[in-house]
Amino acid sequence: MTARAPYRSLRGISAAAALLAIGAVGCSDVSDAVDSAKDGAKTVARQRSVFSLDIGDCYNPTGKAEGTAYTVEIVPCEEAHEGQVVGEFAIDKGGEYPGDAGVSTIADNRCPVEAQKHAMDTWALPKGVSLFYYTPTKESWVTGDRAVSCTYTMEKGTFSGSLDTAKSLKPEQKTYLKGSNALYEALWANQPEKETVEDDLTGYKAQAKAVAAALDAHVEGLGDIEGTEAGKLNTTLTKAAESWNKAANAADADAFYIAYDSAFTGIDPKKSVAARKELGLATTVPADEAAVWAG
Repeated sequence: MTARAPYRSLRGISAAAALLAIGAVGCSDVSDAVDSAKDGAKTVARQRSVFSLDIGDCYNPTGKAEGTAYTVEIVPCEEAHEGQVVGEFAIDKGGEYPGDAGVSTIADNRCPVEAQKHAMDTWALPKGVSLFYYTPTKESWVTGDRAVSCTYTMEKGTFSGSLDTAKSLKPEQKTYLKGSNALYEALWANQPEKETVEDDLTGYKAQAKAVAAALDAHVEGLGDIEGTEAGKLNTTLTKAAESWNKAANAADADAFYIAYDSAFTGIDPKKSVAARKELGLATTVPADEAAVWAG
């Protein structure tokens, strides 16, 4: 079942939806979006309105990914394709159109969370896949359009197979991924606006508090997972949580920096590789995450 109201699939191709791109931790430059022509002729039977996309659908855009779109080519997931819908949600039906920037902000915040419900292990994503979303436009909003479709789409090339792997995961894998995803989401979603702690100590302490809370939940989940490496990671993250809590309660910027150094190092993704291997999950740290902790 999907959360989308039936009316979206009934409007045909008379309205447009905007497809914008977001990176791992925020908005990315849409100029790098998929712009290659489709290989081969597209059959009419595979064409579907963007308003009828469902979670799990694998597709090829019928034009450039950037800008507006009316239809996509739905294909079997075992065939080569450029994108797959991995999440969707409805924007609050009340009120006026939030504006292009407002809609984008909503999608930026919600799509990573919705996508991880279906493609939980982001480390296992094909290289070159980025998170995109179809959103209402000002014109389609007037007709009642409120749905956002979150997709993983190749910036160049194609991939095969479904990314909707949550159903195949074992309970302990889901427990680990739920905690890990929430941890890093807390880190990135609570980024202070100011670049330095001195300029926004309150903001940085709020981020630390959110990360500490997510870490506590992750540690609790790890406690229910059997395995030597899971136990070692639990110990490492417990110490990291202590440092994040100290940062959250720092009296001044100097105290925050002292706590933050070990706090940030303590959640370096590389520290989870052994536990992931033990759990049968992907073990290659994504390049963008590795770069952050590489300094």
